[in-house]
Amino acid sequence: MNASKRSSLFLTGFLLSIGGAILFSTKAIWVKLAFRNTGVDALTLLSLRMLLALPFYLVAAWFSGKKESALPLSKKDWVWIITLGVLGYYLSSLFDFIGLQYISAGLERLILFLYPTFAVLLNTWIFKSTITKIQLFALGLTYSGIGIAYYAELGTIQHNPQFYFGSFMVFLCAVTYSFYLVGTGKMVVKAGATRYTAYAMLAATAGVFMHFIVQQQWSEVNMSTQLWWYGVALAVIATVIPSFMMSSGMKKIGSNNASIITSIGPVSTIIQATIFLDEPILIEQIMGTALVIIGVVLIGWQNSRPIN
Repeated sequence: MNASKRSSLFLTGFLLSIGGAILFSTKAIWVKLAFRNTGVDALTLLSLRMLLALPFYLVAAWFSGKKESALPLSKKDWVWIITLGVLGYYLSSLFDFIGLQYISAGLERLILFLYPTFAVLLNTWIFKSTITKIQLFALGLTYSGIGIAYYAELGTIQHNPQFYFGSFMVFLCAVTYSFYLVGTGKMVVKAGATRYTAYAMLAATAGVFMHFIVQQQWSEVNMSTQLWWYGVALAVIATVIPSFMMSSGMKKIGSNNASIITSIGPVSTIIQATIFLDEPILIEQIMGTALVIIGVVLIGWQNSRPIN
Protein backbone atom coordinates (compact mmCIF):
# COMPACT_ATOMS: atom_id res chain seq x y z
CA MET A 1 0.00 0.00 0.00
CA ASN A 2 1.49 3.33 -1.04
CA ALA A 3 1.72 6.34 1.26
CA SER A 4 -1.23 8.17 -0.31
CA LYS A 5 -3.63 5.23 0.06
CA ARG A 6 -2.40 4.53 3.58
CA SER A 7 -2.95 8.16 4.54
CA SER A 8 -6.46 8.16 3.08
CA LEU A 9 -7.30 4.88 4.82
CA PHE A 10 -6.09 6.19 8.17
CA LEU A 11 -8.03 9.45 7.80
CA THR A 12 -11.25 7.56 7.05
CA GLY A 13 -10.68 5.24 10.02
CA PHE A 14 -9.81 8.19 12.23
CA LEU A 15 -13.03 10.05 11.35
CA LEU A 16 -15.17 6.94 11.77
CA SER A 17 -13.63 6.16 15.16
CA ILE A 18 -13.90 9.68 16.54
CA GLY A 19 -17.48 10.08 15.24
CA GLY A 20 -18.47 6.76 16.74
CA ALA A 21 -16.88 7.69 20.08
CA ILE A 22 -18.84 10.95 20.25
CA LEU A 23 -22.14 9.23 19.45
CA PHE A 24 -21.38 6.50 21.98
CA SER A 25 -20.72 9.23 24.56
CA THR A 26 -24.37 10.35 24.34
CA LYS A 27 -25.42 7.04 25.92
CA ALA A 28 -24.79 8.18 29.50
CA ILE A 29 -26.82 11.34 28.89
CA TRP A 30 -29.85 9.45 27.54
CA VAL A 31 -29.63 6.91 30.37
CA LYS A 32 -29.43 9.55 33.11
CA LEU A 33 -32.33 11.50 31.56
CA ALA A 34 -34.42 8.32 31.36
CA PHE A 35 -33.68 7.45 35.00
CA ARG A 36 -34.49 10.98 36.13
CA ASN A 37 -37.63 11.56 34.07
CA THR A 38 -39.27 8.12 33.93
CA GLY A 39 -38.02 6.21 36.99
CA VAL A 40 -37.18 3.17 34.84
CA ASP A 41 -34.77 0.53 36.20
CA ALA A 42 -31.45 -0.37 34.54
CA LEU A 43 -32.42 -3.79 33.15
CA THR A 44 -35.69 -2.58 31.63
CA LEU A 45 -34.00 0.38 29.95
CA LEU A 46 -31.21 -1.83 28.59
CA SER A 47 -33.77 -4.35 27.28
CA LEU A 48 -35.72 -1.57 25.54
CA ARG A 49 -32.50 -0.28 23.98
CA MET A 50 -31.65 -3.71 22.59
CA LEU A 51 -35.24 -4.42 21.46
CA LEU A 52 -35.34 -1.25 19.35
CA ALA A 53 -31.85 -1.87 17.95
CA LEU A 54 -32.65 -5.48 17.05
CA PRO A 55 -34.31 -4.83 13.62
CA PHE A 56 -31.27 -2.90 12.40
CA TYR A 57 -28.89 -5.72 13.29
CA LEU A 58 -31.16 -8.40 11.81
CA VAL A 59 -31.21 -6.53 8.48
CA ALA A 60 -27.44 -5.95 8.61
CA ALA A 61 -26.81 -9.61 9.42
CA TRP A 62 -28.99 -10.78 6.53
CA PHE A 63 -27.45 -8.48 3.90
CA SER A 64 -23.86 -9.03 5.03
CA GLY A 65 -24.38 -12.80 5.07
CA LYS A 66 -25.76 -12.74 1.50
CA LYS A 67 -22.65 -11.15 0.03
CA GLU A 68 -20.75 -13.51 -2.24
CA SER A 69 -17.48 -12.19 -0.89
CA ALA A 70 -18.44 -13.15 2.67
CA LEU A 71 -16.09 -15.84 3.92
CA PRO A 72 -17.63 -18.81 5.76
CA LEU A 73 -17.19 -18.71 9.51
CA SER A 74 -15.82 -21.70 11.41
CA LYS A 75 -17.30 -23.01 14.65
CA LYS A 76 -14.43 -21.37 16.49
CA ASP A 77 -15.25 -18.03 14.84
CA TRP A 78 -18.88 -18.34 15.92
CA VAL A 79 -17.84 -19.09 19.49
CA TRP A 80 -15.62 -16.01 19.53
CA ILE A 81 -18.31 -13.75 18.05
CA ILE A 82 -20.93 -14.91 20.54
CA THR A 83 -18.51 -14.64 23.48
CA LEU A 84 -17.38 -11.16 22.48
CA GLY A 85 -20.96 -10.03 21.93
CA VAL A 86 -21.99 -11.22 25.37
CA LEU A 87 -18.94 -9.66 27.04
CA GLY A 88 -18.91 -6.45 25.05
CA TYR A 89 -22.57 -5.49 24.86
CA TYR A 90 -24.53 -7.56 27.34
CA LEU A 91 -22.39 -7.68 30.47
CA SER A 92 -20.57 -4.40 29.94
CA SER A 93 -23.81 -2.53 29.15
CA LEU A 94 -25.57 -4.06 32.14
CA PHE A 95 -22.72 -3.09 34.48
CA ASP A 96 -22.69 0.41 32.99
CA PHE A 97 -26.44 0.99 33.30
CA ILE A 98 -26.41 -0.22 36.90
CA GLY A 99 -23.49 2.06 37.73
CA LEU A 100 -25.15 5.08 36.15
CA GLN A 101 -27.92 4.85 38.73
CA TYR A 102 -25.45 5.91 41.43
CA ILE A 103 -22.77 8.13 39.85
CA SER A 104 -22.73 11.11 37.51
CA ALA A 105 -22.45 10.81 33.74
CA GLY A 106 -19.10 12.62 33.75
CA LEU A 107 -17.58 10.32 36.36
CA GLU A 108 -19.02 7.25 34.63
CA ARG A 109 -17.29 8.12 31.39
CA LEU A 110 -13.98 8.79 33.11
CA ILE A 111 -14.00 5.44 34.91
CA LEU A 112 -15.18 3.66 31.78
CA PHE A 113 -12.34 5.17 29.84
CA LEU A 114 -9.87 2.89 31.55
CA TYR A 115 -10.75 0.38 28.82
CA PRO A 116 -8.27 1.65 26.17
CA THR A 117 -5.43 0.98 28.61
CA PHE A 118 -6.67 -2.56 29.17
CA ALA A 119 -7.14 -3.04 25.42
CA VAL A 120 -3.63 -1.88 24.52
CA LEU A 121 -2.12 -4.08 27.25
CA LEU A 122 -4.18 -7.08 26.13
CA ASN A 123 -3.11 -6.52 22.51
CA THR A 124 0.51 -6.40 23.61
CA TRP A 125 0.25 -9.44 25.88
CA ILE A 126 -1.98 -11.75 23.79
CA PHE A 127 -1.22 -10.73 20.19
CA LYS A 128 2.30 -9.37 20.73
CA SER A 129 1.38 -6.03 19.12
CA THR A 130 3.99 -3.29 19.29
CA ILE A 131 3.17 -0.11 21.17
CA THR A 132 4.74 2.77 19.27
CA LYS A 133 6.35 5.77 20.95
CA ILE A 134 3.61 8.06 19.69
CA GLN A 135 0.97 5.76 21.18
CA LEU A 136 2.75 5.75 24.54
CA PHE A 137 3.10 9.53 24.51
CA ALA A 138 -0.54 10.01 23.47
CA LEU A 139 -1.69 7.58 26.15
CA GLY A 140 0.32 9.51 28.72
CA LEU A 141 -1.28 12.79 27.69
CA THR A 142 -4.82 11.47 27.51
CA TYR A 143 -4.67 9.64 30.83
CA SER A 144 -3.01 12.55 32.58
CA GLY A 145 -5.92 14.66 31.37
CA ILE A 146 -8.47 12.10 32.46
CA GLY A 147 -6.79 11.79 35.87
CA ILE A 148 -6.96 15.54 36.44
CA ALA A 149 -10.62 15.65 35.43
CA TYR A 150 -11.38 12.58 37.55
CA TYR A 151 -9.85 14.19 40.64
CA ALA A 152 -11.92 17.33 40.12
CA GLU A 153 -15.08 15.27 39.65
CA LEU A 154 -14.55 13.44 42.95
CA GLY A 155 -14.50 16.76 44.75
CA THR A 156 -18.06 17.50 43.64
CA ILE A 157 -19.54 14.12 44.59
CA GLN A 158 -21.67 13.67 47.69
CA HIS A 159 -20.74 10.12 48.69
CA ASN A 160 -23.97 8.18 48.98
CA PRO A 161 -23.97 4.57 50.24
CA GLN A 162 -24.10 3.24 46.66
CA PHE A 163 -21.42 5.53 45.22
CA TYR A 164 -18.55 3.03 45.41
CA PHE A 165 -20.78 0.20 44.22
CA GLY A 166 -21.75 2.26 41.17
CA SER A 167 -18.10 3.09 40.50
CA PHE A 168 -17.17 -0.59 40.74
CA MET A 169 -19.92 -1.58 38.30
CA VAL A 170 -18.60 0.90 35.72
CA PHE A 171 -15.07 -0.39 36.32
CA LEU A 172 -16.29 -3.93 35.51
CA CYS A 173 -17.86 -2.48 32.38
CA ALA A 174 -14.45 -1.12 31.34
CA VAL A 175 -12.80 -4.50 31.92
CA THR A 176 -15.36 -6.51 29.92
CA TYR A 177 -15.50 -3.95 27.12
CA SER A 178 -11.72 -4.03 26.70
CA PHE A 179 -11.90 -7.76 25.90
CA TYR A 180 -14.55 -7.01 23.30
CA LEU A 181 -12.44 -4.24 21.80
CA VAL A 182 -9.37 -6.43 21.45
CA GLY A 183 -11.36 -9.31 19.98
CA THR A 184 -13.13 -6.99 17.57
CA GLY A 185 -9.83 -5.81 16.13
CA LYS A 186 -9.11 -9.40 15.06
CA MET A 187 -12.58 -10.71 14.20
CA VAL A 188 -13.61 -7.89 11.85
CA VAL A 189 -10.80 -8.98 9.54
CA LYS A 190 -12.31 -12.48 9.29
CA ALA A 191 -16.02 -11.71 9.37
CA GLY A 192 -16.15 -8.18 7.96
CA ALA A 193 -17.10 -5.12 9.99
CA THR A 194 -20.84 -5.12 9.28
CA ARG A 195 -21.37 -8.85 9.65
CA TYR A 196 -19.28 -9.10 12.80
CA THR A 197 -21.03 -6.14 14.47
CA ALA A 198 -24.47 -7.47 13.57
CA TYR A 199 -23.79 -11.00 14.83
CA ALA A 200 -22.11 -9.80 18.04
CA MET A 201 -25.01 -7.47 18.79
CA LEU A 202 -27.54 -10.25 18.15
CA ALA A 203 -25.69 -12.43 20.66
CA ALA A 204 -25.74 -9.60 23.19
CA THR A 205 -29.44 -8.96 22.56
CA ALA A 206 -30.23 -12.62 23.23
CA GLY A 207 -28.38 -12.39 26.55
CA VAL A 208 -30.24 -9.24 27.59
CA PHE A 209 -33.64 -10.70 26.66
CA MET A 210 -33.01 -13.92 28.59
CA HIS A 211 -31.98 -11.89 31.63
CA PHE A 212 -35.11 -9.75 31.36
CA ILE A 213 -37.42 -12.75 31.00
CA VAL A 214 -35.93 -14.39 34.10
CA GLN A 215 -35.91 -11.27 36.29
CA GLN A 216 -38.64 -8.93 35.05
CA GLN A 217 -42.31 -8.95 34.07
CA TRP A 218 -43.08 -6.82 31.00
CA SER A 219 -46.63 -6.20 32.26
CA GLU A 220 -45.22 -4.46 35.33
CA VAL A 221 -43.24 -1.92 33.29
CA ASN A 222 -44.78 1.52 32.76
CA MET A 223 -44.04 2.01 29.05
CA SER A 224 -44.72 5.72 28.67
CA THR A 225 -44.28 7.57 25.38
CA GLN A 226 -41.35 9.44 26.91
CA LEU A 227 -39.61 6.18 27.80
CA TRP A 228 -40.07 4.89 24.25
CA TRP A 229 -38.38 8.02 22.86
CA TYR A 230 -35.44 7.56 25.21
CA GLY A 231 -35.25 3.97 24.04
CA VAL A 232 -35.17 5.06 20.39
CA ALA A 233 -32.39 7.57 21.08
CA LEU A 234 -30.35 4.95 22.95
CA ALA A 235 -30.88 2.34 20.25
CA VAL A 236 -30.20 4.41 17.14
CA ILE A 237 -28.02 7.37 18.13
CA ALA A 238 -26.01 5.76 20.93
CA THR A 239 -25.88 2.12 19.78
CA VAL A 240 -26.57 1.18 16.15
CA ILE A 241 -24.83 3.99 14.28
CA PRO A 242 -21.69 4.25 16.48
CA SER A 243 -21.23 0.46 16.74
CA PHE A 244 -20.93 0.16 12.96
CA MET A 245 -18.73 3.26 12.78
CA MET A 246 -16.35 1.94 15.45
CA SER A 247 -16.05 -1.54 13.92
CA SER A 248 -15.32 -0.07 10.50
CA GLY A 249 -12.80 2.35 11.99
CA MET A 250 -10.97 -0.45 13.82
CA LYS A 251 -10.74 -2.46 10.62
CA LYS A 252 -9.02 0.46 8.87
CA ILE A 253 -6.60 1.65 11.55
CA GLY A 254 -6.29 -1.18 14.10
CA SER A 255 -7.74 -1.52 17.59
CA ASN A 256 -4.78 0.14 19.36
CA ASN A 257 -5.16 3.37 17.38
CA ALA A 258 -8.96 3.26 17.64
CA SER A 259 -8.69 2.78 21.42
CA ILE A 260 -6.63 5.93 21.85
CA ILE A 261 -8.68 8.01 19.40
CA THR A 262 -11.84 7.32 21.41
CA SER A 263 -10.32 9.37 24.24
CA ILE A 264 -12.56 12.14 22.96
CA GLY A 265 -15.48 10.25 24.54
CA PRO A 266 -15.06 11.48 28.15
CA VAL A 267 -14.61 15.05 26.93
CA SER A 268 -17.82 14.82 24.93
CA THR A 269 -19.75 13.33 27.85
CA ILE A 270 -18.57 15.97 30.33
CA ILE A 271 -19.64 18.78 28.00
CA GLN A 272 -23.02 17.17 27.31
CA ALA A 273 -23.57 16.44 31.03
CA THR A 274 -22.99 20.11 31.80
CA ILE A 275 -25.49 21.20 29.15
CA PHE A 276 -28.24 18.62 29.59
CA LEU A 277 -27.84 17.36 33.18
CA ASP A 278 -26.55 20.51 34.91
CA GLU A 279 -23.47 18.66 36.13
CA PRO A 280 -20.69 21.12 37.11
CA ILE A 281 -17.61 21.65 34.99
CA LEU A 282 -14.48 22.87 36.77
CA ILE A 283 -11.18 24.40 35.70
CA GLU A 284 -9.45 21.06 36.31
CA GLN A 285 -11.89 19.43 33.91
CA ILE A 286 -11.04 22.02 31.26
CA MET A 287 -7.31 21.36 31.78
CA GLY A 288 -7.87 17.63 31.50
CA THR A 289 -9.98 18.10 28.40
CA ALA A 290 -7.18 20.05 26.72
CA LEU A 291 -4.67 17.25 27.35
CA VAL A 292 -7.07 14.63 26.00
CA ILE A 293 -7.66 16.62 22.81
CA ILE A 294 -3.89 17.03 22.28
CA GLY A 295 -3.50 13.25 22.61
CA VAL A 296 -6.22 12.65 20.03
CA VAL A 297 -4.65 15.12 17.59
CA LEU A 298 -1.28 13.38 17.96
CA ILE A 299 -2.88 10.10 16.91
CA GLY A 300 -4.41 11.86 13.91
CA TRP A 301 -0.92 12.97 12.87
CA GLN A 302 0.21 9.33 12.87
CA ASN A 303 -1.43 8.72 9.47
CA SER A 304 1.95 8.47 7.78
CA ARG A 305 3.02 5.54 9.95
CA PRO A 306 2.46 1.86 9.15
CA ILE A 307 -0.78 0.46 10.51
CA ASN A 308 -0.57 -2.44 12.99
